[in-house]
Amino acid sequence: MDKAERRQQLLTHARDVFAKQGFHASTVDDIVHAAHVARGTFYLYFEDKRAVFEELVDRFLAKLGMSILRVDPLDPSRSVESQVRENISRVLEVTLDDRATAKLLLTGAQGIDPAFDRKLASFYGELLTLLDESYTEGRELGIIVDGPKTSLLAVMSLGAFRELLIQIVDRDLDAERDEIVEALSIFLKHGLLKSFA
Repeated sequence: MDKAERRQQLLTHARDVFAKQGFHASTVDDIVHAAHVARGTFYLYFEDKRAVFEELVDRFLAKLGMSILRVDPLDPSRSVESQVRENISRVLEVTLDDRATAKLLLTGAQGIDPAFDRKLASFYGELLTLLDESYTEGRELGIIVDGPKTSLLAVMSLGAFRELLIQIVDRDLDAERDEIVEALSIFLKHGLLKSFA
């Protein structure tokens, strides 16, 4: 097995150990036992279990970040709604393709240490900024409702989607991908309450 394959093997087994036991309860011994390698082999690739965890989360965040494309309301070939649906579908695909890492990120990454908490806060801050800017632009174009500050709409949208992902990866929400895309699209487009006359 070459070095890249061995590194990936360690990452895969570490992810599975962390997903099953949680970061704090897992040890390097648990990882090397699961990977069937010597302890020394682990230290050829990683300084400690935090380094493995950080690489897992960094890779997942990079995939997630690359899956989200800015919605272009002026694109004549695609409606805003179809672009939003595509983004939802891409994020779901990344999440469902690696449920174990998604679960680590969404439910097990907070509180690892202050530096890691700052990294997570920065990632979510960037997402909120992207949403806020998109909603502001959308409001100027007349496709986002007037009313609440766009920063509040961004927080509520991200919170709803994040909780939905947690329910999927941590609590096995019983719903198909297309059903989830449709439900979230309707929620974003119409909200919950019918308008009152």
